[in-house]
Amino acid sequence: MPKFNLMNIFFSRYINSLVYGANDGIITTFAVVASAAGANLESTTIIILGVANLLADGFSMGSSSYLSQKSENDVSLAQGKDSHEQPLKQGVVTFVAFVIAGALPLIPFIFSVDRVFLVSVLATGLAFFVIGGARAFVTKRSFFISGLEMLLIGGIASAIAYGAGWGIESLISGMN
Repeated sequence: MPKFNLMNIFFSRYINSLVYGANDGIITTFAVVASAAGANLESTTIIILGVANLLADGFSMGSSSYLSQKSENDVSLAQGKDSHEQPLKQGVVTFVAFVIAGALPLIPFIFSVDRVFLVSVLATGLAFFVIGGARAFVTKRSFFISGLEMLLIGGIASAIAYGAGWGIESLISGMN
């Protein structure tokens, strides 16, 4: 007899919103952190930009998730089909996943740890891998492969952000 697992039901139902929100939260917040670190900005500035990103982009992601699901529901209704998806819940799950996962790259800056950027890079990489791997609990794919997939995609985005910050800062510094 199958075991009733409320968490598995929740993750199965909201896997799209959880992964979408968490992945984008980590990527965009770390992009802010990496580009600001690449430009040699102060930790206080990085925290301000990071928190602003968490709130504004998190809300944008959550509301986009809501509108997307609502649009899908409207299409289903127009086609005479019934939809049981709840757009508001999808939007809230996306927002919460974004904020929680997106906060991880900022934590080392908030607590002023030694080698703050290196710790942020490691925390971000670990978050990508663990969140990506956690998908395996509902997809039945390999934890390692799922984690590696998200780590690779997030790592590429992070490297682009760091390079952009470093390159723009170098260009501006060279002009002065």
